[in-house]
Order: sequence, then C-alpha cells, then structure tokens
Amino acid sequence: MADVKKIAVLGGDGIGPEVVGEALKVLKKTEELFGYQFETEQGLFGGIAIDEKGTPLPQETLELCQGADAVLLGAVGGPKWDNNSKELRPETGLLGIRKALGLFSNIRPANVFDCLKEASTLKPEVLEGTDLIVVRELTGGIYFGEKFRREGENGQEAVDTCVYNVTEVERIVRQAFDIAMTRGKRLASVDKANVLETSRLWREVVIRIAEEYPEVELEHVLVDNCAMQLLRRPSSFDVIVTENMFGDILSDEAAMLTGSIGMLSSASLGEGSFGLYEPVHGSAPDIAGQGISNPIATILSVALMFRLTFGYHDAAQAIEDAVKEVLDAGHRTGDIATDKSKAIGTTMMGDLIVAAMKK
Repeated sequence: MADVKKIAVLGGDGIGPEVVGEALKVLKKTEELFGYQFETEQGLFGGIAIDEKGTPLPQETLELCQGADAVLLGAVGGPKWDNNSKELRPETGLLGIRKALGLFSNIRPANVFDCLKEASTLKPEVLEGTDLIVVRELTGGIYFGEKFRREGENGQEAVDTCVYNVTEVERIVRQAFDIAMTRGKRLASVDKANVLETSRLWREVVIRIAEEYPEVELEHVLVDNCAMQLLRRPSSFDVIVTENMFGDILSDEAAMLTGSIGMLSSASLGEGSFGLYEPVHGSAPDIAGQGISNPIATILSVALMFRLTFGYHDAAQAIEDAVKEVLDAGHRTGDIATDKSKAIGTTMMGDLIVAAMKK
C-alpha cells in the first residue's frame, strides 16, 4: 500500500477555489487508477484570510503547510485589497509563505500543445517541439539586495545591490541539474558573465557542479541572447537555470510561447522534496464565480507535484496525456477558444480530463 501523502490545499481568492476544486477531482481519480493515497486539508490564505483572520498568512495555515508533504495553491489577490497596507496585502502572504517554508526555486514549464500552436503569436513552425522548464532562483539577487537613495553630484541617486553567495548558487544549480537528469539531459545556464561579477561567480559554480553530472549537456547563455533564442529557437531548450531577476523576465517570456497563461503550472521548491504548486495565472476576480475559468494550469500543477515531490511519474503522465487528449478533441475554455460560443466551463473541462485519464 502506498504511503499517505499529506497535501495542504489553499484555494485563495477569485477563481482560485474553482480551479483547485477541479484539480482535487483529478487527485481523487489518481487514487482510483494507481492506488496512491492522499490526505488533503483546506487552509485560509490571501485576501480571504485577511477578511476572516486579519492576516494573509494565519499561523494555523502556516502550520498546516509545514506539516504537509506538498502545498496546492489556487491564486491570491484582487482589487478589494489593493489599497491595504503592505502587511495586509494578499501578495505579502506569498512572500511570507515562501520564506517560512524555505522555498528557494521557482519551476515554470512551458509546453506547447500542437493543437494550440495557433494561439501563440509565433509561427507554428517555430514552436514545433517546444517543451522547456525555467528554474529561477527565488531568494537572492537584486530583488533582495540593499536598496537606498543618496545625494550625488547630479542630484539624487538610487542604488539597488545584487548579491549572491556560493551556497545560494550551488543549491539552485544542483536542483536544475537533477531536473535535467529526468528530462532531456540538457541544461542552459543563463547569466551576464561578460559584465556582472555575480554572474561570473554564478558561472564558476555551474562549471564546478557540472562535473557531478557528466551525462548532462551544459550550455552557458548570456541573458540577452537567451531572450532572443527563446523566440528564435525555443525547442532547442530543455532546462534553463538562472538568477532571480533574469528568471522573472525569461519565465514570463517563455509563458507567452504557449499562447495562454491559463495553461501554465509552476512549483516553488525548497530542500528535499517539499514543494508548493500553483498555476501561473492570477485570481481573475472579474470572472470569479462564473464557472468559466480554465483549470488546466492547476491540474497540470498536480502533475508537476507528482513528478517533482512524489516521484509518481506514471500518474503525472496520465494527467498530461488526458489534458492533451481533451484539447486534441477540440474542447476549450473561453481563454483558449477561437469560437467563444463553443467554449466550455470550468467544471466541464475538469470532468472531461478526469474521464480521459487512464492507467
């Protein structure tokens, strides 16, 4: 009998609870097909937690997540809380939970489905075979460096410092190599080593760690060239690893290859196998409660959870194959439908994917 895996479920705000609900149906189907066992428990997080508990990250929610094997998150935020103080904004809860859980990397796959090539702004022939993952460092770099203003010779100056240490680089790079070993065994390390000292350190560490992974083909790519090649030859990439700001920009660029942000899953990982999984899209409060949101990104986040945290590759493949089958059959939610009059709703999309899952 399989071990029972504990999953903390944080629906969050807007369409979050709707898309998470469909992902939980997929989770249940996985139990039936493969015999895996899951124990799920709901927690308040984000704007709804502010309304009910006075904080975006209640202590009981944090303890729930700390006691789980993985976290499944919907989405947070909305205009209702936009004018709140920093401490009472849903997004502050995201930063808090990442820090408290020790999550130092963000994993964002970008897989182009053949039947959705026309949804992208790039030519179909350019997108052919695109299936990549961006591994972004989450806790260092210019976003977390010292920030200040000072008076200079030409008036006020603003300073943002970019700092990385060897340990921070080692752990994210080793994680990226491990992921590459489960895929096409190709890793592109992205930096700006021709200009930045932090990038020169980054590259030195990558070269050293690469000796531990002789099977992985390593390529060093300058960030500006990587941005260009993502549009010119996206299928040539397998796994991309890079620092915080570069990863922020490149992962958004890679996301647009797919044609819809509603299709993209993501993971935030720490040491060991623990991870927080969520769709890339936001809470979309304008369509919340209408039953028209796209649950595919959240469902694919469950598949990502199975691969990266639980090692349930058979179940992950079953989910991914079912999504492909449903899309190939022409079923579309409104965000990816060419003919909006034929678009199906959130529940129907979830039901079709569950029905298409097979061992």
